[in-house]
Order: sequence, then structure tokens, then C-alpha cells
Amino acid sequence: MNRLSTRKQLGAVIGAVVLVGAGGWVAGSQVHSPADAAAARSAPKAGPVTVAVQRQSLTATVVTTGSVEFDSPEPLSLAGAVGTGTAATAGGEGAEQRVTKAPVSGAEVKEGDVLMTVNGRPVLALQGTVPMYRAMGPGMTGDDVKQLQKALVRLGFEPGGVTGTFGQGTAAAVTGWYTHKGYQAQQPSPDEQQQLGTLQQSVSSAQEALLTTTAAGAGSTHPAPKTGTARSTDGGTDGSTGSGTGSGTDSSTGSGAAGSTDSSTDKKVRGIQLKSAQKSLEMANDALSTFQASYGTKVPAGEAVFFPKLPVRLDKVTVKTGDVPSGQIGTVTSSDLVVQAVVPGSDAELLRKGMAVDLTTNGGEKAHGTVAALGADAAAPTPQDGGGQEASAGTATEGAGSETGEGDGGAADASGSNPGAPVQLRISVPDPGPMAGQAGASVKVTIKIGDSDGKVLTVPLAAVRTSADGKARVQVLRGTGVRDVRVTVGLSASGLVEVKPDGAGLKQGDAVVVGK
Repeated sequence: MNRLSTRKQLGAVIGAVVLVGAGGWVAGSQVHSPADAAAARSAPKAGPVTVAVQRQSLTATVVTTGSVEFDSPEPLSLAGAVGTGTAATAGGEGAEQRVTKAPVSGAEVKEGDVLMTVNGRPVLALQGTVPMYRAMGPGMTGDDVKQLQKALVRLGFEPGGVTGTFGQGTAAAVTGWYTHKGYQAQQPSPDEQQQLGTLQQSVSSAQEALLTTTAAGAGSTHPAPKTGTARSTDGGTDGSTGSGTGSGTDSSTGSGAAGSTDSSTDKKVRGIQLKSAQKSLEMANDALSTFQASYGTKVPAGEAVFFPKLPVRLDKVTVKTGDVPSGQIGTVTSSDLVVQAVVPGSDAELLRKGMAVDLTTNGGEKAHGTVAALGADAAAPTPQDGGGQEASAGTATEGAGSETGEGDGGAADASGSNPGAPVQLRISVPDPGPMAGQAGASVKVTIKIGDSDGKVLTVPLAAVRTSADGKARVQVLRGTGVRDVRVTVGLSASGLVEVKPDGAGLKQGDAVVVGK
């Protein structure tokens, strides 16, 4: 029993010693001198920041954001008045013009369609390159008339030939076309009808005056000079040449000197009166013929709009029912989609027409396009109401910088005298695919401008420095120091640049300095 008790006491003593020693070690590890604490808080010794040289393929791209738009925006306006209003002018066109059915934004317009109505009269769409600039009616000639005749033929209304002269055949075709659309072709206005009656009355009055003068000459004892045939609506009459048989005779009768003088004066007066009456009738007939040549069915200046290409899309409408259709009434576009974008001038140097473009929607869907125009050629027309499209100007470039040495002079053509100025870019999209119906949406634009020749040595752009002699260099970490290695810079992309060392001073895995 004593031996066991002794062993227990010895074990207890050893355990106590171990516990005391462990406690001392823990306490010692947690206690630091002021010098040790200061050393622990000091910054590590400064050294270069390095990145490993990699061997990989590079693809250089220009990346920006574009806006999906409809192509070929053009302002829409009327060339003149539409039909005859409640207050007619002498030209037969209404003084009060009000929109009675406004155009519909987003509608597709085909040839022969009614764009809108004004005072209940139609404004019709036709295809042609000559803009509507005047009313067209009987007797008129010109390229605009020929263009109208071609349109009537396409619509199935034969004008009697494409002659460029508005004749009765054209008038009949216009009448048939209007009737087909549910409207009446423009007929002579009340003022025109009144003017026709006035001219006809003038002809009748001139005929009466000529007949009276002729009859007076025929009843005279002296022969009247020949008057010729007067033109009139009822055929007119020839002037009488009656020979005098009464007591009064001309100088050939042997009468006295005083009688001969009186007879000669009377003949001269009657001759003058007859010629004056004939001239008045001729002028009245000419005025009536001229007016009748343009009298009849017309196409008023405001009732047709010619578009170079149809169909078109009504993009914006700036008038509503009840408005006066003056100035711009809207904007039309084609149904084709394009992407309008802006790139910095330095990137524009690297772009050319015909380059392939990858387009990505906000939902990640893909479409493809082609660079269609750069610079001024790519700028979308700005409508007069200030509603023109503007592509997003925010860009992010992943392409070759000044180190590539490519595309010298390109920016001068695209952006003018300032090579750093933003440059407009238009991208055609023949097959919009997922972009259809997304006009106004933003898309990511990616244009590949070059590939490296297989795998090449690459370093971050920050690793390349230009020394005083104008040569490019990189600094390579060797042991505890760095050494300069001269390189030739190639393609750059995604913040990396291709480098070709002079000699064997650079290889894959080497650490190049990018900062301190």
C-alpha cells in the first residue's frame, strides 16, 4: 500500500510540472516586446510587381454599344393643299386644311395606300424619284407626269401610254384609281367653272362684235375689206366684200374730189374696226383654248406623295386629327434594320466597309451584320422635329492601339481633321433574327480586326515601355534584379500585346515587371 501511494504522489507531481510548463509556454508565446510588435506592423520590403509571360493566340476586336434602328429615315411632308376646302381659292385649292384621319405610327405603307385624309380627301402613296411639287392636270407635261403614268400602270389603271403628257387617258385612269379607293377624283373647282363661263362669254361677245362690224360694212355703199374667217364656238362668218352700188362710189367712178375723200376715210375706219373685232375674237378664242387645255380632272399637289422605294414604314407621326398639316407631318423609314454606333477615331482607323460584325442583345442572343458606312456617310438624317436617332456613345475598345502601327490615315477619312474624334458607324443587318421587333434596343457590337499568327508571346500592355531611343522594351526579373529586353510590338487585344524579343532574352514563364 505504501508503494502504491508513493507512485500516485509522484504522478501528481509530474502532472503539475507539465501543466506549469505548458502554461508558461502559452504565456510566453502571447507576450511580445515593444520591438517585436513594431517589427510586425511594418510594411514588407518594396519589390516589383510582375506577371508571367504567356504563349497564346490573340484576336483583336473593337467593341462598342449600338442602337437598333430602322434604316433610311426621311421626313414626310405634303407638297401643297389637298383638294378643295370650304373656302376655295382661285386655283381651286382649299384655304382651310384640317387632318380628318391622321397617319398611324408603325404602319407599313404600300403603293396606292391612303396615308391620311385632309378635309375628307385622300393623300395617296406612289413610288417614284421625282418629288411631288405641283398639281397635275390636263395639258401638263414633264417627268412627274410620266412618273404618275407609270404608277397608274402598276396599279392596273391604263393611262393610254406613258407619254409624259397629261391627256384624257391619264385623266380617266386617275378617275378610276380614285373611285377604286372610294373617293372622287378632283374635279374643277367653282372658281374654275366660273372662269370657264367668263371666257366662253368673252368669245360670244367678240363674235357678236365681229358680226355687227361685218354687217355694217356690208350695208355701206363702199366695199368693206376682206375679214377672213373668225374662229368661234359656233363657226363664225366670213367678212363681207360687198361692192357698192348706191350713190356713193370710190375714186374709180369719177366722182368729185370732195366725195372721193369722204369715201376713202369711211373705208379706212371700217377696215380698222373690222380688224379690231377679228383680233378680239382671236384673243378670246386663244384664252378659252388655253384654259380648256388644263380644265378637268386633276391630282392636287397635296394628294400624292412619291417615295423612292416602297413599302415604307411610318416611324414617327407629328400630327393628329384636327391639326393643320403644314411642315413636317412625320418620319418614314424602310422596314430594314440597322445598328447605329459610335467608335473613337483611333478605333475607326482599323475599320473598313464590309467587315463582319457580331451583335449581341441584352438577352444574350446573337445576330450578324456588316459594316455598311463610316463617318459622315453613316450619320442618320436628323428630322426637322429633332427626333433623329442617335447611337449610344459609350464604347469599350478591345483592339490594337497606337503600338500596332496599323490603319494609318483611316481616321482622316472617317472623322475629319481630328483623329481622336468620335466616328459614326452604321451596320447593316440582312437577317435580324432575334433582333426583329427590337427597334430602339441596345446591342453589343463586336468587330474582329485581326488574329495573331498562331500562338505568340504575350505580356500585359502595362509591361511595355518606350525608352528614350523610341524602342519598345520590357523589364524581366532576373534573381534579385531586373534587365531590359528590347521587343517588337505586334497585335494587341484584351489588355495583352504580342511581343517579339530581339534575341533569346524573353521566353514563356519569364516574370515581366508591370509596376513597382
